[in-house]
Amino acid sequence: MYIVIMGGGRVGLSLASFLIADGHDVTLIESDDSLCGNAASELDGLVICGNGTDTKTLEEANVKDADVFVAATGHDESNLLACILVKGCNIPKIIARVSNPDHEEAFIKVGIDAVISPELTAASYLEKLITRPKIADLVIIGKGDAELLDVSVKNTEIIGEKIGDISPTDDYIICAIHENGEIKIPKPDMVLKEGNKVSVLVKTKAVRKVVKMFIK
Repeated sequence: MYIVIMGGGRVGLSLASFLIADGHDVTLIESDDSLCGNAASELDGLVICGNGTDTKTLEEANVKDADVFVAATGHDESNLLACILVKGCNIPKIIARVSNPDHEEAFIKVGIDAVISPELTAASYLEKLITRPKIADLVIIGKGDAELLDVSVKNTEIIGEKIGDISPTDDYIICAIHENGEIKIPKPDMVLKEGNKVSVLVKTKAVRKVVKMFIK
């Protein structure tokens, strides 16, 4: 894919690095000379020193050929204007970073495909690590509606139970069992053993109840 990213700060530069490492073609637009020079030295991709809210700069980046446009600066107004400008280029996907949650509705109204707040996402992730210390690992899925948890089986009430007798439900599904260094896809007749670690896809609203069920 060809991706154009506006913003060479922490978020934009990291995103560009990940995408290039994955084999994608990336152009980064940055207006600050210092950040631009830093990006040019770090990235194996085209870096344009210019303003992403300027149509000539966007043309230089061949934004009309982009599969994805990402406005990733720390300035909501600039991100919104850039998204509006590229909206007429028929880019399949437009993504915007928003720093102030109060501005999210404005982005949605103009038809931005996805509005992301790294600051809020990071804060939410940290909150979950603090309030759920008995979870080995977690991944937040979608817009926070579900989570993929790794949790050890310690509750004697479910040790010895068959997977098919307790999963799936409307709130969760056991999607993997970790045993002896192997990852096993659970089958209905598999039995939970003490110390097993299981990966559970669970709705966020039911996390506490489900975790308690496994570790009690």
